[in-house]
Amino acid sequence: MIATAKRLEGIGEYYFSQKLREIDELNKQGKNIINLGIGSPDLPPHPSVIQTLQEESAKPNTHGYQNYKGSPVLRKAVAAWYQQWYNVTLNPDSEILPLIGSKEGIMHICMTYLNEGDKALVPNPGYPTYRSAVKLAGGVCEDYTLTEENNYFPDFAVLDKVVETNKQAGTPVKLFWVNYPQMPTGTAATQALFEQLVAFGKKHQIIICHDNPYSFILNDQPASLLHIEGAKDVVIELNSLSKSHNMAGWRVGTLCAAKERIDEVLRFKSNMDSGMFLPLQLAAAKALELGQDWFNEVNAVYRARREKVFMLLDLLQCTYSKQQVGLFVWAKIPAGYANGFAVSDEVLYGANVFITPGGIFGSAGDNYIRISLCGSIERFEEAITRIQKQKQS
Repeated sequence: MIATAKRLEGIGEYYFSQKLREIDELNKQGKNIINLGIGSPDLPPHPSVIQTLQEESAKPNTHGYQNYKGSPVLRKAVAAWYQQWYNVTLNPDSEILPLIGSKEGIMHICMTYLNEGDKALVPNPGYPTYRSAVKLAGGVCEDYTLTEENNYFPDFAVLDKVVETNKQAGTPVKLFWVNYPQMPTGTAATQALFEQLVAFGKKHQIIICHDNPYSFILNDQPASLLHIEGAKDVVIELNSLSKSHNMAGWRVGTLCAAKERIDEVLRFKSNMDSGMFLPLQLAAAKALELGQDWFNEVNAVYRARREKVFMLLDLLQCTYSKQQVGLFVWAKIPAGYANGFAVSDEVLYGANVFITPGGIFGSAGDNYIRISLCGSIERFEEAITRIQKQKQS
C-alpha cells in the first residue's frame, strides 16, 4: 500500500465535489434535483468576448507557450479596469500577475509565504479553500469568528491578542485572509474596515490577502482594498472575471500587489504552469473593457432572481438581511433544526432542491444556509412550488 503525503491529512475532498456526485446519483434515479447551491454563473459572457476568443483562436500564431507574467495586453487591461472602477493605480509591468483563476492564487500565496507551522488567520465562516490551501502549504489555520452581531467584521481587539500570543510562542501569524464583499454572508466592506485592515497589517507586519471576486454583483460601490493609502505595503488582492463577467469556466483571475510581492509569488507560480492560452487572455482583456451597461444588465437579472430567493427563504421561515451583496443569499435557519445541514437534507430529500448548508464554511455557519443566484427565474419558481408541496404534505 502506497500512502498519501502527510500534507493531505485532514484535507478532505471539496464539499461540492462530493455533493455533486450524490446529486448525479439522485438524478439517475429520476429525481431531477434543482441545484441552488453552487455559484457558477449560468449566463454567458458578452458576445464580443466570445467573438474575440474565436477570432484569436483561429490565428496560427497564438497557440504557443506564453509569458509567465501574462500577456502585456491583459495586464494593461487589468490596470485600466482597476483605475476606472476602483480608482487604484497599478503598474501593468510590475504590479499585476494574471492567474488561471483566482483560486490558484490562494494556493500560490500560501506556498510562497508559509513555512511549516506558520499561522494564517482564516475567517469562520469563510471560503473553505483558504483553510485547505493553508494546510497544504504546511501552515496552521488560526480561525477568527465573524458574527452577525458584529456585521461579519473582524474583531481587531481579539486579533491583536491572537497575533501577539502567537508571536511570543514562536508561531508567527504571516497571512490574514479577508474577503469583502464577504462570502458566504454577503457583507460589504466599509472604508473604515479597509483602513483598519491596512493598519493592522502594518502594525503586525502581516500580509493582508484580500479575495475580491464579488465586488460588482448587486453592489453599487465596487471597492478594492488597494485603494487605501499605503495598502501596497501589506496587501495582496485577488480578483476574478468568473462572477463579474460570467467567465467562471474560462479560469481567468489576477493577483495585484507591490512589485516585491508579485516577484515573490512568481517564483512559485512559474514552477507550476506555463502561462495561460493567449486567446483567453485577449478575450479577457476585451471583457475588461465593458462598461456600466454590462454590469447593469447582469445585476438586473440577479436582482429579479434575488426576489425569488427571498420568497423561498420566507417559505422556509428563515431570517436574512436584504442589504446583502454578491452572488448568494445567506440566511439564518428557524428554531427547531439542529443545523443548516438538517434543513438542506430535508429540502433535498423531500423536495428535490439542493441548498448549501452554512456549516461547510465553518462552525460559525452551522445555523445558516446559503442560496446561489445562479439559476433562471423559472428554476426558482419551480423550487418554490416543490417546497410548498413538501410543506403541505
